[in-house]
Amino acid sequence: MNISVENIDKVNAVITAVVEPADYTEKYEKAIKDAKKKMNMPGFRPGMVPVGLIKKQFGVSILADEVNKLLQDGLFGYIRENKINMLGEPLPTEDNNKVELKEGETFTFKFDLAIAPEFKLELGKKDKIDYYNVDVTDEMVNNQVEMYRQRGGSYQKVDSYEDNDMVKGVITELEVENPVSAEGVVMLPKYFKNEDQKKLFDGVKANDIVTFNPSVAYDNNEAELTSLLKVEKEDALNHKGEFNFQITEITRFVPGPFNQELFDTVFPGGEVKSEEEFRAKVKELIANQFKKDSDYKFILDVRKYATEKIGKLEFPDEKLKKILLANANGDQEKVDAQYDKSIEELTWHLIKEQLVEQNEVKVDDEDVKNMAKEVTRMQFAQYGMLNIPDEYLENSVTEMLKKRETVDNLIDRCIEVKLGAALKEKVTLNEKTVSAEEFNKSFE
Repeated sequence: MNISVENIDKVNAVITAVVEPADYTEKYEKAIKDAKKKMNMPGFRPGMVPVGLIKKQFGVSILADEVNKLLQDGLFGYIRENKINMLGEPLPTEDNNKVELKEGETFTFKFDLAIAPEFKLELGKKDKIDYYNVDVTDEMVNNQVEMYRQRGGSYQKVDSYEDNDMVKGVITELEVENPVSAEGVVMLPKYFKNEDQKKLFDGVKANDIVTFNPSVAYDNNEAELTSLLKVEKEDALNHKGEFNFQITEITRFVPGPFNQELFDTVFPGGEVKSEEEFRAKVKELIANQFKKDSDYKFILDVRKYATEKIGKLEFPDEKLKKILLANANGDQEKVDAQYDKSIEELTWHLIKEQLVEQNEVKVDDEDVKNMAKEVTRMQFAQYGMLNIPDEYLENSVTEMLKKRETVDNLIDRCIEVKLGAALKEKVTLNEKTVSAEEFNKSFE
């Protein structure tokens, strides 16, 4: 097969493939013989349909299949060997519609190519890029510690009410002919919408009776009143007056204690022996998480910096829109609306490819597996499961790695992590120590 490329301009080209009988005849004849073995046709025994008849009825489609296979292998092999930086897929030109497939003939096919723009990006010590170090405060440590204690906490009965306690009792409507009354009613006065109503419960004890107005307390919230008074929804707002609430029980959530069980639950292995050591490890844990977030932010800033440094690139817009249109099932409005964003993503993809090659970033199977483990640990941690048994971890990772799309995403994450580490050594970091709030605002 004779293949050649004609450059129209810097980002557009036409690739021509001339397919001669010598290229396809052997494969075509073999495909005909294979079809003969499998074909069933009325009037002929299986496998005994004449070759001439097969060619007459199915020859064109079989020839088309074989020529298409040759084109796929030939075109992509040529593009790969000649290092043509193509965007998307080759687009058949209208000339191909005029090609008539006949056995023994020579066929000429043409395809439009969208070529990636050429640019050279180099990053070094002269390039200064922000890097954020987040200050881990005592308040952040305390909040995290309390979260761990909450998981090991329990509800306990107490004698008198404090803010955030839960009260249980009997509620009875006052000064009406047919009063609403319900037993086993549970309330959290802290969540009343009205402060005056909330204060009525300050310091109350079991068996005390509190007179309050639920309608005022819950700001006429129909759903809250329906649940509290145990009435029909359409009747809830008809009870605007005061109620007595006789308290039968007060319960309080008490966080788990600082003890070795808590230390070992969060940090297995018995290394943590005291509250001081526990808080220090929690601080380290938070700092490590912020470091990952800072590394991610660094890559975002590298992207912005590098994009601005190379300036606006020239793309083969017409061809790219045709490629995107095919991927969008012909939705032109979608293509037009998302085109600028697609170009932004494509520009970063090309930049990243160049940076990855320059910094010799490579990802192997072990890197992907380790990233899958890290992602899995983070997913379990969201549900408070900090220490996953190895068996569950391995099973989850195995399932993740069965999905091609998931593996591709993991590879991308590995590449960005390794690229970020390499670039932190290569450029000059403009390090900034910021609060968590300031850091979060930096993403805006």
